[in-house]
Amino acid sequence: MEQINALGRRKAAVARVFVKEGTGKIIINKRDITEYFSSSILQFVVKQPLALLDVVEKYDIKANLTGGGFTGQSQALRLAIARALVKINAEDKKALRAEGFMTRDSRVVERKKPGQPKARRRFQFSKR
Repeated sequence: MEQINALGRRKAAVARVFVKEGTGKIIINKRDITEYFSSSILQFVVKQPLALLDVVEKYDIKANLTGGGFTGQSQALRLAIARALVKINAEDKKALRAEGFMTRDSRVVERKKPGQPKARRRFQFSKR
């Protein structure tokens, strides 16, 4: 099997993923997953599509992550991995879609409006 690549996005984060057969190593920006995502919850999020299909030890994953914060990056990486797994085996798509791993979360930060301190927050109002 040759290298399969896929892209995942979430908020401002972009994940480019390269998947090939191997022993289950996940390298993110030339660092190990445990080093890059120190939180075990974020590591769990990244491995969710692999765990669902029971292929955690089957593929080596190399990823380039840019933009956003660590939560957005982990979710972008999850989407990219799910997309790569579907490219490898199209029958897996139904299971991944049922768990919600194939859907791009389109929610982004709302822009700040002029005349207000934040997007929806108004300046304090007093009648006096």
